[in-house]
Amino acid sequence: MPAVFEKLDKIKPAYDLVYNVTAVICKLFLVADILVVSFQVAGRYIPFIPDPSWTEQVVLTLMSYMAVLSAALAIRRGAHIRMTAFDRYLPKKLLKVLDICADAAILILAFIMIFEGWKYAVQIGSKGNYESMPWLSRFWMYFPVSLAGIAMLIFEIEAIYNHIKSFFVPEKAKEEAVAEGEKEGGKKK
Repeated sequence: MPAVFEKLDKIKPAYDLVYNVTAVICKLFLVADILVVSFQVAGRYIPFIPDPSWTEQVVLTLMSYMAVLSAALAIRRGAHIRMTAFDRYLPKKLLKVLDICADAAILILAFIMIFEGWKYAVQIGSKGNYESMPWLSRFWMYFPVSLAGIAMLIFEIEAIYNHIKSFFVPEKAKEEAVAEGEKEGGKKK
């Protein structure tokens, strides 16, 4: 059975690529957010710099993208808040099953975010425009929900795969693979 997982592990660079692209998008939106807010503040207090009306809506839109995309990034790292008070008292296999159930629930949420977010973006968002930017559709205000749903779906599939893999691949082999990956990562730098 571990041979199957070795073949499936070859797709890991694709997950890494999606993660890295999502992280870069979040970082770029954060930098843009800081620049727009700085421009807005300067426009309010420095007389010769104009204070455009579009800055607040752009900042809020960028923040909504960052919020939902960073939630997807947290899924991949397993950094979401979890109730772990009883984890040390439960058998390891039961804990893995419970983790799979939790990930399945998040997978369902990802599908809901994709389809309902898209529905809102198309049905509600595309019918209106930003007040301060009449040329820009409100579609872009609702679109981050479905975009983050796609990222969550990708990362949840990986998380569920890793949980299932942990039933068949012994922990020692997994630790050795991690150590080997860290050694190779150190050589590349």
